[in-house]
Amino acid sequence: MPLQVSDYSWQQTEIAVFISVPLRGVSVRDADVFCTENYLKVNFAPFLFEVFLYAPIDDESSKAKIGNDTIVFTLYKKEAVMWETLSVSVDKEMMQSIREKSILQAQERAKEATEAKAIARREDKKYALNVMMKIEEEEREKIENMKENERIKATKELEAWKKHQKKAEEQKRIQREEKLYQQEKQIEEEGKKLKHKSLTRNSTSRILATKGRNSENMFSEKLKEDSIPAPRSVGSIKISFTPRVFPTALRESLVAEEEEWLHKQAEARRAMNTDIPELNDLKEEEKNPEWLKDKGNKLFATENYLAAIHAYNLAIRLNNKIPLLYLNRAACHLKLKNLHKAIEDSSKALELLTPPVSDNANARMKAHVRRGTAFCQLQLYIEGLQDYEAALKIDPSNKIVQSDAEKIRNIIQGTDLKKS
Repeated sequence: MPLQVSDYSWQQTEIAVFISVPLRGVSVRDADVFCTENYLKVNFAPFLFEVFLYAPIDDESSKAKIGNDTIVFTLYKKEAVMWETLSVSVDKEMMQSIREKSILQAQERAKEATEAKAIARREDKKYALNVMMKIEEEEREKIENMKENERIKATKELEAWKKHQKKAEEQKRIQREEKLYQQEKQIEEEGKKLKHKSLTRNSTSRILATKGRNSENMFSEKLKEDSIPAPRSVGSIKISFTPRVFPTALRESLVAEEEEWLHKQAEARRAMNTDIPELNDLKEEEKNPEWLKDKGNKLFATENYLAAIHAYNLAIRLNNKIPLLYLNRAACHLKLKNLHKAIEDSSKALELLTPPVSDNANARMKAHVRRGTAFCQLQLYIEGLQDYEAALKIDPSNKIVQSDAEKIRNIIQGTDLKKS
């Protein structure tokens, strides 16, 4: 049975009541304090202190301070009047009723506080959701505006490119017509000269023939020998050459390999993948891998490597048989330090650049150099040197590749010396 604490003290003012309750060994962790507007209880085993207050208090603003074996309460009155006594005298039934009423009142307040917190949380979530939706809408509008600007920019660039192409074709046509006109004029002048020479020679022949008839027979043979024959009629000679796509002479070339390379290039140009859902959103020029390759090259020149990779990616999805797309994308990955992807794209380009012929020699050399550079940046110097030596076999006179290969050899030798 708990021990009732009766040796407490209290004081009051018109607005507050101060109660000091001595409890031996009391601590904040173990003390159970319960307070409503008409009831105050402190349970600290084995001690119990309770009081049925004379008048209502504001229990929400009231406070308790625990320390030094004492609990000090500061209770604020609802009405500013002096109390006659701290507690009222009530019987057991009334005490029980006040206790139960206080507990119900406390539970009701706790329920209201919980509901208020739940409502506040819902309002906060609703506000946060509205803010996020607004931010997402702004981001979506921003992305749409960027897409539209890029689309307009690409359209303008395409129109400018078309105008440039049209202007270049018009200029070529004018040059061809001018050249044809000059050739016709030259042929006409040569024909006039030949005709004039023919008339001169004919008149000379007639004069010599007249003199020959009047001369002695001993000079007739001489005149015949000295006479100039009539010029040949004007005509044209057709000359046909062996058709050659490659610049090397036929005797030095590898005809079978070159024919295979040309056949693969023609197949690559025809290999278009149209089963892409995104094609529905693309314009006609954006469905051309060559146009996308030129676009990627321009973006690479402006150091916009991510956008260049995006252009090459779409071109490869449209046609995955063009080796230059992989070769150019490998250069972008090198700039962005995506070394494994650079190695993968260079290897794919070398796979497509077969058979090795003079027409693809420069591309093969670049693929070996880019893959070798990626290997070296991964500190795989032996693999990198192998690629550089393969590039030198294609172009032995390239000074830059020679210098880089020598540096790699020095690094490998230095590493071997340190290990030993």
